Amino acid sequence: MLTKKLAIVILSYNTKDLLSNCLNSLFKVIDKSKEKNLEVWVVDNGSKDGTVEMIKKLGKSNSCLKVLLNSENFGFAKGNNIGIKKAIKNGAEYVLILNSDTEVEDNFWQPLVDFLGKNEKAGVVTPKIYFAPGYEYHKSRYKKAERGKVIWAAGGTVDWDNVYGINRGVNKIDKGQFKTSAKVDFASGCCLLASSDTWEKVNFFDERYFMYYEDNDFCQKVIESGKLIYYVPEAKIWHLNSGSSRVGGELQDYFIIRNRLIFGLRWAKPRTKFALIREALRLFLSGRKWQKIAVKDYFLGNFEIGSWKKS
Repeated sequence: MLTKKLAIVILSYNTKDLLSNCLNSLFKVIDKSKEKNLEVWVVDNGSKDGTVEMIKKLGKSNSCLKVLLNSENFGFAKGNNIGIKKAIKNGAEYVLILNSDTEVEDNFWQPLVDFLGKNEKAGVVTPKIYFAPGYEYHKSRYKKAERGKVIWAAGGTVDWDNVYGINRGVNKIDKGQFKTSAKVDFASGCCLLASSDTWEKVNFFDERYFMYYEDNDFCQKVIESGKLIYYVPEAKIWHLNSGSSRVGGELQDYFIIRNRLIFGLRWAKPRTKFALIREALRLFLSGRKWQKIAVKDYFLGNFEIGSWKKS
C-alpha cells in the first residue's frame, strides 16, 4: 500500500475510446488494490469527440477521478504540466504520467514508488512497457503466443551523435533479458514517475516543445540536477502504439525537426550542435514544406504550437 499520496495524470485529446479503455483498466486495478492514497487526474485538451461527457460519467462511480478541462489543445507538455501542478497543490507527493493509449497491470505503480523511495539517486523511474497485442510495429513477425510480450520500451537511450531517443529493447520478445533494473538515459512520457520535489526542482516539462522530446528534455534536466533515470522491470504496462497520435507525415516533419533543434542545441556536444545547424540549413533550403517551416520557427523562436496548422 502507498504510504505517500500518488497522483496519476492522464492527458486526453480526442481519444475517447482509448481513454475509456485506459481508465477502465486503471480503475479495475485500483478497486482490486483497495488503494485509498491515490488520485487520477484526467486533463482534457479541448476534445470535441465526446471525451468530456465520458469522463464525467466515469467520475460518478470513481471518487478518485479528478477532471481538468482546458479550453484548447495546449499540447503534451503544457497539458500535463497543468495536471501535475494541480495534483501537487492538492497534496500529491509523487506524480506519475500515463498515456491515454495504455493498459496497466495490477499495482503497477507500487514497484515504481518503492524503487524511487529506496534509491536516493533515483530521480525518475519508468516501467517495462510492452506493445499491446496487435499493436506491434511488425505484426507479422510474431506468433500469437508472443503477442503482449513484445517490448516497446525498457527505458531509453540517447544517440548523442544524431540526437535521437531510442527505446531500449524495442521489438524484442521478452525472454528475461531486461529482468533487472537499470540506469537509462531517459524515460518515455508514455509512463514515468517522479517525486513532486523533482517535478518542481527542474520546473516541469518545457512547454516550448508542445509535443515530442519534452520527456527526454525533462530527464536531462533531472540528470543535470544530480539525480538518475531508472528502468524498473517489476512494473508493467501495455501500449496501444500510435493510438493517440498520428505517426509520420507533416506533423512529425514539423515537431520532430523543430524540437530536435531545441533539444540538441541545448544538450548535445559542440560538434553535434554544428552538424544540427548544418542539417537545419539544408532542410530549410531543400526540405519538405513543414520541415522548412520547422527550421524557420526554431530560429525565430516560435515555439509551443508554433506555426502548426490547427485541425
